[in-house]
Amino acid sequence: MLALISDLHSNMDAIRAVFDDIAAQGATRIACLGDVIGYGPEPRQALAEVKRFEFCLRGNHEEAVLYFAEDFNEKARTALDWTRDQLNDPSVSREERFEYWRVLSDVMKVEHRTEDALFVHGSPRDPIREYMLPADVKNAEKMKGVFAKQDRPWCFVGHSHVPGVYVENGGFVAPKDCGGSFTKKPGEKVLVNIGSVGQPRDGDPRASYVLFDGTTVTFRRVAYDVESAMNKILATKVLPSYLAERLKVGR
Repeated sequence: MLALISDLHSNMDAIRAVFDDIAAQGATRIACLGDVIGYGPEPRQALAEVKRFEFCLRGNHEEAVLYFAEDFNEKARTALDWTRDQLNDPSVSREERFEYWRVLSDVMKVEHRTEDALFVHGSPRDPIREYMLPADVKNAEKMKGVFAKQDRPWCFVGHSHVPGVYVENGGFVAPKDCGGSFTKKPGEKVLVNIGSVGQPRDGDPRASYVLFDGTTVTFRRVAYDVESAMNKILATKVLPSYLAERLKVGR
């Protein structure tokens, strides 16, 4: 069984809780769909976990740290600049700093494919930057374009931090609407947003990830020490307090 995680956002309290839950569910494989860093207070610690993953994709925050962040708002840009400073901290050994940047540039890839599934951070037509949100099912042109680019029956994404299943010609299925478990019908294409480990935005502050056995997707929610994560953000004295406050409400 494959555990799929995304949007960890340097939140080690959430990451550790999810790792514990993955082990408890008996999953031995983990893959990450990007945004290991950004927003949160422990980017170096989060990047050190990439070695656990079967594969790890590059999210828009990794892309921004490596290249540019023109489309980031002020709060996100502040967090990005702070994150870059942490990765370049001269108190950390040169070898360790080199390894962080090697992971960002060489280990993380834009997309991954298996026989039946496509894995990207954003969407099939823009693997890093395009958001998939529940309201998109009302945009027939967008959905047609997205599924036209999806070259596998399954596609797994993160980025929007809102979990659920997009069914070609079938709308959006929230986890609560399928009892937390979704099985694809033969011949149909589905796109699964696995939600966020480190910064959920669907009104539920618990970390979100999925388990995939090749036929069925199971959505998991994991409680973690939100107060600890909030306090670490506030302790930086640089990261905007908003980034701590939003963790408590899952927005």
